[in-house]
Amino acid sequence: VQLVESGGGSVQSGGSLRLSCAASGNTYSTSCMAWFRQSPGKEREGVASIDSDGRRNYAYSAKGRFTISHENAKNTLYLQMNSLKAEDTAVYYCASSLPGVRYPSLVQADFEYWGQGTQVTVSS
Repeated sequence: VQLVESGGGSVQSGGSLRLSCAASGNTYSTSCMAWFRQSPGKEREGVASIDSDGRRNYAYSAKGRFTISHENAKNTLYLQMNSLKAEDTAVYYCASSLPGVRYPSLVQADFEYWGQGTQVTVSS
């Protein structure tokens, strides 16, 4: 499975961005996909996930501001980010889960494929 993120960039506080993650390869067994992020000096953390039944899970910091979605026809994962804050600045990664992870996980160990990341910078 190959994952390619796009849509990152620089935005002012309060602004919006939409990240995309195009998946290719042997994706038929993918049961959960997610977005993670990592800021300088911090560990990578889960932001939002969605499973094959459409159930979603969000980190507390993302609830009410971010929306994760998946377009099956394009095999693309999205993250709509609104009301962005300076603390959202990070490299955002798309991830595809191990087979059998049939719930919207935010645990890194549940994911085996990762994209290269896309930088999001929010200025205050």
